[in-house]
Amino acid sequence: MKAQPDLKLLSTFMAVVSCGSMAEAAAALGYVPSAVSQHIAVLERDMGIELLVRRPGSRLILTAAGRSLTQATETLFEATARFQDAANSISNREIAELRVGAYPSAMSHLFPGILSALKPRGRGARIRLIIVETHEGLPKVKSGGLDLLIAYRYLPEDPPTTSGEWIITSLGHEPLVLVTGTRPGRRPLELAECLEMEWTSGHAHSPDRRLLHRWAGELGISPDVTLETEDLHSMLAMIRAGLAVGLIPTTLISGENDRPGVERVVLPPEVAPLHREVLAVSRPGIRPPIINELVTLLVEALKSVQS
Repeated sequence: MKAQPDLKLLSTFMAVVSCGSMAEAAAALGYVPSAVSQHIAVLERDMGIELLVRRPGSRLILTAAGRSLTQATETLFEATARFQDAANSISNREIAELRVGAYPSAMSHLFPGILSALKPRGRGARIRLIIVETHEGLPKVKSGGLDLLIAYRYLPEDPPTTSGEWIITSLGHEPLVLVTGTRPGRRPLELAECLEMEWTSGHAHSPDRRLLHRWAGELGISPDVTLETEDLHSMLAMIRAGLAVGLIPTTLISGENDRPGVERVVLPPEVAPLHREVLAVSRPGIRPPIINELVTLLVEALKSVQS
């Protein structure tokens, strides 16, 4: 085995582990599949042991050695990221590229305006955007794969929680609204009428579903969730089609003149409004100025959604 690990080979290996196949890893890395296969073969030769079990027609399986290498590589990449942060702060250099991960609706409804505001300045780091859900993005912040993660939290106990592994900045709260498909010429539905309808939400243990059940339990109601999806745009499509009622983040229906087809359910005055918290997650240490600038712009963008 070589005395020093080849970080490029390890990076390819971790992409294969994350994606579950060499073809998907190649697409994520921008390589051809044969290059990924070659990297893994060289790594196995250097290590002197098989790391992956390859079975035609099925996803790759990690060997015991592969699992051990995965854990060791995660530790190595986290240490490398901390070293790079320290080196940048010591030399006081502006980073060349900022890797920002964000959940899909933030990417489509918050970032276009923010990037438009930054573009005329023509200076600073190049911003590379990556669509990633919160639970997938947190390990990437630790390993250095992301410099900044825009995350959400439906319930206070949901991750990310306070930890020495990252800095959490609350950007604000994104309102959630209960909506149905529009019914031209008819009055908006009230909550009691929606209990006879089908509802759409995430799967049983997803954050939005748990929030829905907690909210419904406090109201003493029992929504019948029959249409499950993790994709908010799919939820919205089913609601527009009149197939369901559901809780949707305000960002997806703001500017309703541009997005017709849904209307808000009339809630009793005593019902507390719902929201999800939007967070910025980064590694500990001195943050580059561009991160603070993005955080400020995101706070303003969320304020405009709430107003």
